[in-house]
Amino acid sequence: MALLCSYLPEKLKLRFYCYLTFEAIGPHIIKLLNENFNADVICHALRLCNNHPDQPICHLYQEPKGGIKKAIIEAEKFVDQSALQKDLEIISSLWQMLCKLPVIRNICNSIETSTPLLDFDHDNFSMISVFRGYDWRGRDCNDLDKSVYPGKRPDEDWDGIKDTNCNGIWGYDLRGEIPYEKKFCDGTDAKGIIVLGDSAAAQFHIPPEWVTPLGMSKETFANLPLAIFNEMDWPQFSLYTGFQNSTIGGYTQSLYLKLRNLNRCNHRDYQNIAKNGGSSGNIHNYVESLSRNQQLDKPAIVFYAMIGNDVCNPYHDTLEHMTTPEKMKSDVTATLKYLDSRLPNGSHVFLLELADGRFLWNALHDRNHPIGQLKNDVKYEQFYSFLSCLQTNPCEGWMNPNETLRNLTTERAEQLSAVLQEMKSYKFNNFNVYHISNLYKQVIAEWRKQGREDWELIEPVDGFHPTQNASAIGAEILWNITAEFLGKENPHNKEIDSVFGDQGGH
Repeated sequence: MALLCSYLPEKLKLRFYCYLTFEAIGPHIIKLLNENFNADVICHALRLCNNHPDQPICHLYQEPKGGIKKAIIEAEKFVDQSALQKDLEIISSLWQMLCKLPVIRNICNSIETSTPLLDFDHDNFSMISVFRGYDWRGRDCNDLDKSVYPGKRPDEDWDGIKDTNCNGIWGYDLRGEIPYEKKFCDGTDAKGIIVLGDSAAAQFHIPPEWVTPLGMSKETFANLPLAIFNEMDWPQFSLYTGFQNSTIGGYTQSLYLKLRNLNRCNHRDYQNIAKNGGSSGNIHNYVESLSRNQQLDKPAIVFYAMIGNDVCNPYHDTLEHMTTPEKMKSDVTATLKYLDSRLPNGSHVFLLELADGRFLWNALHDRNHPIGQLKNDVKYEQFYSFLSCLQTNPCEGWMNPNETLRNLTTERAEQLSAVLQEMKSYKFNNFNVYHISNLYKQVIAEWRKQGREDWELIEPVDGFHPTQNASAIGAEILWNITAEFLGKENPHNKEIDSVFGDQGGH
């Protein structure tokens, strides 16, 4: 464990706190490992895993002979309970101190509001990448001037003096007669991409190497601070707003990149307003972080992409906690009305229907989970059941051996998708509403055409989210569906590239 701690980065004092934790409980763990107790038994014996008297004892690995309860009782005999209690109190105090550090507190506030942590001019755009900065929405090119931000229409002088919309196009042509913004962008129907979504839209990802000790090294956790600062999401690679080459497997393709390639005047005009656990019922908590001014900004293409959490929850009585069609209609209508008060005229809103999550069980249940890589002794079926026992299963209805329950979950998802389809007839002042069906069924079909396996489209650690490859294929499919609304190719793209290069990058 000391070796594992040495692999952790020093940022946020993660290595320091790991060492202190190891000093407190490491000796207890080593003693029990020497007695050949498995991880489940050790976790319960050290009271790191909670045992509720009225609940079954949760275990990930195969149950020991004689039962896990008996094994835990035996393991507890090897532990000095008085010393353990003191050590656990020390650990608890340490981590509570960490959570009180100003930087950690600020991170939590940023997560809660979905707005950039460092935003000096309070225009909802930032010059740093993490903490809801430009990994999530276009980089601010002047964080001391609230009138300068991505997605804005150029000032009256067509950005002859300064770049007010941060697309990297400003100044006058060589003759000094016409501003470049007017010359290259006027009449090209420039617009931005915005997604209102959940963890899939934010590209949630836990690197498999974090849970496979055999291959661990100092490089394994090099990206841990980045992952923490971005809430375990990687929006810079997502199918909606990705702009960087993927470092988490697969490749990056996104609607934003394709829209930027179509018209270089769209540079940096993207917003990923997605959140882990996002659903139609809680989007009101963060939709107001969307930044668009009806009078000053360009139109936007908005994707409402809540593909699962309205039917996914961790409860054993999961059906009772799913969104009803009536509630779905009320919540989405409220969101659309809010968008109508914020989006410039000429925008478009696309409602994506919910996915059919039966695909998860069918593709993974009999495959090995990476956490059991050493002995190949953990199947996804065991992993899902373990999460269910802990009541932390992100989707009890689909990640479940009960086929009837999986089918009922899909039935509810189809009912909610029907509500979204009905809403394409709703009329609003500043945008039209469209419905997109079967996105992930189309992704699966395209993947199979390439001769690939279904399980490759699912994140291996959580067994729930779409992989980078799934998102890249999804971007291509959505682009083809929505192409008629995205404008025509800007005939000045080559000139823009010649004069401004990468336009300041991202």
